[in-house]
Amino acid sequence: MQYRRLGRSGLKVSELSLGSWVTYHNQVDTTAATEMLAAAFDAGVNFFDNAEVYALGESEVVMGQAFKALKWPRLNYVVSTKFFWGLERDGNTTNRKDTLNRKYLMQAIDGSLQRMQLDFIDLVYCHRPDPHTPIEETVHAMSDMITQGKALYWGTSEWSAADIRAAWEIADKHHLHKPLMEQPQYHLFHRTRVEQEYARLYEDIGLGLTTWSPLASGLLTGKYRSGIPAGSRGALESMSWMREQLQDPARNAAVAELEKIAAELGGNVAQLAIAWANRNPRVSTVILGASKLAQLQDNLGALALTPKLTPEVLERIDALTKPLAK
Repeated sequence: MQYRRLGRSGLKVSELSLGSWVTYHNQVDTTAATEMLAAAFDAGVNFFDNAEVYALGESEVVMGQAFKALKWPRLNYVVSTKFFWGLERDGNTTNRKDTLNRKYLMQAIDGSLQRMQLDFIDLVYCHRPDPHTPIEETVHAMSDMITQGKALYWGTSEWSAADIRAAWEIADKHHLHKPLMEQPQYHLFHRTRVEQEYARLYEDIGLGLTTWSPLASGLLTGKYRSGIPAGSRGALESMSWMREQLQDPARNAAVAELEKIAAELGGNVAQLAIAWANRNPRVSTVILGASKLAQLQDNLGALALTPKLTPEVLERIDALTKPLAK
């Protein structure tokens, strides 16, 4: 396992990390989470990703209980959470849901700390942009979280390059804590934002990336080539919105060809897809998701494939996937 600086900070995160979206509480209980966190940690993973909205707070509860059971020194791991949607579902969006206003953010961090049983959270993200709150207000609130010692670094997730730059410039002008990292979706079929839109930000402001969905929610495992298997992520009712893309004929045909390349390199297509995202020098860490220990262990096998992605191999991969990417 290699460790990379997160943007221009002195913090180093493992090149592969472990997230909890969809799985924790829904598919993974505290016992299973503890087992997988321990296995990931033993393999060198030091970054574990979460969000307030995952399972409406229960994902944070599960992860917090697992950390407590593992009793790791706090210096040895990095944990994140993300804010935007909130936990309320009563239709009142003024202060609590779908917002990055100061009132919501200052209460959200306290809730996450309580659920995760932590004194501070290393990385906090604005989970989506909020067109109804001035960026100045959001920047001041996120900076104050750090000043108060409740978080160490802050960043964004799925923000436009223009909004990230605006937030950074506001923080710079007012001597506030600047946004350090972005958490975008990044995989073989979704690459424009990371490779083109953010291109100037890496040098201009030192933006770091903690990318998610390297397997395109399972599409790049090959398991959806013949439909939606029972027990898979795509079979969950909460994930019904992605079934069409999981069964896309052209992309599944490309996956079948990628399987051949992976086999030539001594791995499987999931490992190849993770290795492809990992080989991008702009990516600080690739966030993995797993519902079973065996799945996590298999995904960690991507580390062995990363150095095998020669320019010739990458060219073959691009020929299959780039025309289908967005």
